Amino acid sequence: MANAAKKNPLGPSDRLYQAIGEFLADHRLSVDPAHYAFAHRVLSQAEGPLAAAVAAMTEGGIRLTSRDIEELGGPIGRPGPSRAQPELPVAPPSLTLVRSEDKVQTLVARTQMQVEGFADTVRSIHADTKVFGDGLRQQTDAMRGSRGALAVDEIVRMAGSMLERVLSAEAKLADATQEAEKLRHELEEARDDARRDPLTGLPNRRAFEDAFAKAIGTGAPVCLALCDIDRFKSVNDRFGHAVGDRVLKAIAEALRSGCNEHFVARYGGEEFVILFSGLSFKDALSTLDDARAAVAAKRYRLRETDAPLGEVTFSAGLVAFEKGDSVGSLLGRADRLLYAAKANGRNRVDAQ
Repeated sequence: MANAAKKNPLGPSDRLYQAIGEFLADHRLSVDPAHYAFAHRVLSQAEGPLAAAVAAMTEGGIRLTSRDIEELGGPIGRPGPSRAQPELPVAPPSLTLVRSEDKVQTLVARTQMQVEGFADTVRSIHADTKVFGDGLRQQTDAMRGSRGALAVDEIVRMAGSMLERVLSAEAKLADATQEAEKLRHELEEARDDARRDPLTGLPNRRAFEDAFAKAIGTGAPVCLALCDIDRFKSVNDRFGHAVGDRVLKAIAEALRSGCNEHFVARYGGEEFVILFSGLSFKDALSTLDDARAAVAAKRYRLRETDAPLGEVTFSAGLVAFEKGDSVGSLLGRADRLLYAAKANGRNRVDAQ
């Protein structure tokens, strides 16, 4: 058999098939045509924008969820487009982020222009002041000679001219100051948008990573929870994505209110991450489990028909930060516990 393998090495198609299998296994995706087609698109176009978006979303060992694949344009749980009504492509989150960053860069450029405008105005005032000072000295010297009256008239004229220039400069500075303040607010809003999930209003993955770095820098105890809505795909399949989005918003609000001042972010798809800082592991577990119980106790109904949506729950994995942990290793441990919570019946928190 070894000789046969040497004579018939794997060809490009065989290697691609093998890579697709490994991709599905790594992300715990079922082997169905939709998942296979998505993996084929990613792996067969390794330098394309979809592969780049997937690489960004899975950095640090994070696995893709079905919701992530939907957001990236994968045909998961959706009927195919008809000939009469072609389906519009879904922009990957990475492209949305790029657009946000472009806006920030534009605002930075505008701010830089304002700074340069301030500098030009100040230099102009400095030059005018120097001219006025030199002229004033000359006319003062003249007053000591035979041109006293003429010198006074010239000083009055120069003072009037300088006053006009000062008033003009003040008006320009006032306008520039107002524009600079407006730009500052726009820049703050753009930076905030780049770190906020547009659907739920929660901070996004980038904001979470910044918050994590800040939290561990304080030396206070840090715990991390990774939460995932149970059977979320079935909600989308039965009721549509509009209802699914409402469920995401409801869970986001429940986690935000249930975890008080602690940092709650949407990590991707139906996954949320919670950063407990300055709280013991026992108290973090109690807080998270109370939030889980509060969500499970609610009974959601469809707004349009008042029909019951059924029980909506989430499972979670909770871990404590240990010396030497990175954001990737901590999330990896939390993800394994989350997977165990799903396997052990869902609607529970597994902690370690």
